[in-house]
Amino acid sequence: MERFDFAPLFRSTIGFDRLARMVDTATRVDNSALSYPPYNIEKTAEDSYRLTMAVAGFARDELDITVHENTLIVTGKAQQEDESGRYLHRGIARRAFERRFSLADHLKVTGASLDNGLLHVDLVREVPEAMKPRTVAIASTEQAQPQVAEHRQAA
Repeated sequence: MERFDFAPLFRSTIGFDRLARMVDTATRVDNSALSYPPYNIEKTAEDSYRLTMAVAGFARDELDITVHENTLIVTGKAQQEDESGRYLHRGIARRAFERRFSLADHLKVTGASLDNGLLHVDLVREVPEAMKPRTVAIASTEQAQPQVAEHRQAA
């Protein structure tokens, strides 16, 4: 895959270095990690999203969800079972995994649930009041002209 050079972009922008790192990381992803476990990302409302991961066979205490520096990390660590040759075929994967998702600014995880082998993680964008658009009043820099109080007539 071709590498991108963002140096010319940085001459006229401020604070977009995280975007460049994110694109760079996305181009270096191992393809085997992309297939397990399968997941969906859906937009449930204007500012809310849901990540659904198929984690069949994992118990609630074998899964971990962490948010660190705009990265959502979902980890699954299956407990060892005594296999002692009882399986003739094992097609349900319970291998350990770690999936990382880059989160946009102000995106917060509001909850998670495990239902019928599907892990649902709900996210919502909560823009702080200080970051929302606001109207700024424009003050006049001109000094007010003095009003003529009385007009004298020449004698």
